[in-house]
Order: sequence, then structure tokens, then C-alpha cells
Amino acid sequence: MLFAVIRLRGSVKTSKEINDTLNMLKLKRVNHCVLVSKKQIGMIKKAKDYVTFGEINKQTLVKLLENRLRGEKNKKITQEMLTQITKFKSFEEFADALMKEKVKLNDFKKLKNVFRLNPPRKGLKSKRLSWPKGDLGYRKEKINDLIERMI
Repeated sequence: MLFAVIRLRGSVKTSKEINDTLNMLKLKRVNHCVLVSKKQIGMIKKAKDYVTFGEINKQTLVKLLENRLRGEKNKKITQEMLTQITKFKSFEEFADALMKEKVKLNDFKKLKNVFRLNPPRKGLKSKRLSWPKGDLGYRKEKINDLIERMI
């Protein structure tokens, strides 16, 4: 199971422990997204007041990879570049391997493992309250709607 984690709050008045956890997750800025496995759920729950997370589905992952996957020098990754770097023929095939946890983005040095997203269209409810009243914390499959609004 693959989780998408998006940082929604900044680092002002944040404890060192939370900042260290967010840095270990590679969430250094607001609106950055990372893909993590179920093994890292403890770190995600520790930072739940600063991030939102949930299970990403395949079609959202394919869209995220096509639009926001970056390589060296922040260049957008095309289909041809993906084939050269990863040996996968398409974004769908690569997304499938990521979902089944056969590969990780960290395995490929030429790919960045952080997705830089836009602020969500139509905004957020609240950066202080947890889901469903606000936007922080665990939101199950609804994370896909938020990611699509942010791509």
C-alpha cells in the first residue's frame, strides 16, 4: 500500500522533533508531496498536525508522475527519459511497479523523490483542524481529490 503525504503547514513554532520527522520524510516545504510505504506510518502519524495523507490510487499516481516528476536540474521527465532512466516503457507501468512496491523513487538517482505541487484550486478548508472538518491528518482515498486539485 502506497501513501501520498502532502505538507500543508510551515515550520514556524514547530518543535525540533517534528521538524526532524518532516525532514526525514523529505517534506521541507509547504505543498510538497512524497510517496511512502506503510512502514513509515509511525513518522507520518507523528507529523499528522502538519501534513495530510492517504492511499493514492493508480490513475492519480500516473497523473502525478506525468505532470510533476522531475529529474536532474529540475527537468520535467518525458516518456523517453523515463524509459532511459528506469527501463519502464510507460508511466502506467512505472506507477504499477511503485504501487506493488517492487521499486521506489529513491532507487533512481536521476529522479527527484519529492513532487512540488501548486496550492489547491478552490482552496483548503482549514490548516488547523483535522479531516473531515479541516485538511490535516488521514483522509483515506480522498487524498486523490486533493492531489488532482493541486497538480
